[in-house]
Amino acid sequence: MKVLQILPELNIGGVERGTLDLSKALVQKGHKSYVISNGGKLEASLIASGGNHISMPIHLKRFKTLKLADNLYKIIKEINPDIVHVRSRMPAWVTYRALKKFKKNKPVHVSTFHGLYSFPIYSKVMAKVDHVISISKTVEDYIKSTYKVSPNKITVIPRGCDLNEFNEEPLTSEWTFDWYQEFPYTKNKRILTLPARITKWKGVDDFIELINLLDNQNIHGLIVGPVSQSKKKYFKKLKAKVEVLNLQNRITFCGSRSDIVNIYKLSDIVFNLSKTPEPFGRTTIEAASVGTKIAGWNHGGTKEILSELFPQGLVELGNLSELKNKSIDLLSQEELRPKKNIFTSERMINSTLSVYESLLRTDK
Repeated sequence: MKVLQILPELNIGGVERGTLDLSKALVQKGHKSYVISNGGKLEASLIASGGNHISMPIHLKRFKTLKLADNLYKIIKEINPDIVHVRSRMPAWVTYRALKKFKKNKPVHVSTFHGLYSFPIYSKVMAKVDHVISISKTVEDYIKSTYKVSPNKITVIPRGCDLNEFNEEPLTSEWTFDWYQEFPYTKNKRILTLPARITKWKGVDDFIELINLLDNQNIHGLIVGPVSQSKKKYFKKLKAKVEVLNLQNRITFCGSRSDIVNIYKLSDIVFNLSKTPEPFGRTTIEAASVGTKIAGWNHGGTKEILSELFPQGLVELGNLSELKNKSIDLLSQEELRPKKNIFTSERMINSTLSVYESLLRTDK
């Protein structure tokens, strides 16, 4: 089997990591893997694991990118893949135009909806395929209602994390020493963590309110995530709020961290407080995988994950009083742990390969 995946770039992110993991699995199982993107930090890893990469500026969201369809058609014809799998909207438009040029031997066309895409006129191309993969039931419901896609044309394959990376091994003394050197005021504290980039819909302001409501000097809040240039103004507002509430010694903005696995392990509870429904909620499964308690609003992908792995952590959307009480309750139950994580990379990959094989059998 030959599989061609098409996405904007190969930099760090869930979509990119999933592309890389699938490529690696294809090669290990004796298949051929090709990826078209504008390249990026993960390109070398893709090639090292046996995948083939073809560079194309397919990431640019402008009309002239559509002109790449002629070139893409030639590449697809030369590779002659069994499956063409698109993972983003602009690449999907270019691919759609390229595949329309085929008179015969057209490959099976698959897309993955990685989010609750806004702007349906632009996004509808993701549904103009032979089969759609949805990353959650929440996204599946959105696809059916927004794009009127038949249920038998959709397969739900939840995203997953690598259990070798997100494991339950204890923290090393070296990492712990370095952490407390950098953040000495977190020592001997109960740690509540919100892993989220700084943006309004991620619920950072609600997390700050939670720490304030708990009013306990033994509790310290960590906000772990990057601040993009466009969110600098909002970040200043959040820091001002922390100062107004006099929480400077009880909340730390950690920025983007490469040791997030260890921060999950250090934490007593990890939260997902996104105000709009998460398409999935990757940080929630990552925290559950290391054995840390998780909590979040009762909607979207977060609800799906918590219902499966840790229903004790579900909280009515926007109810800060309940969130406070839930946090106190979870902190008091030392032995309480999430169920074994079923949302794994291995499951995601095997399910995707099964979809490919089923489609190819049907196509014959």
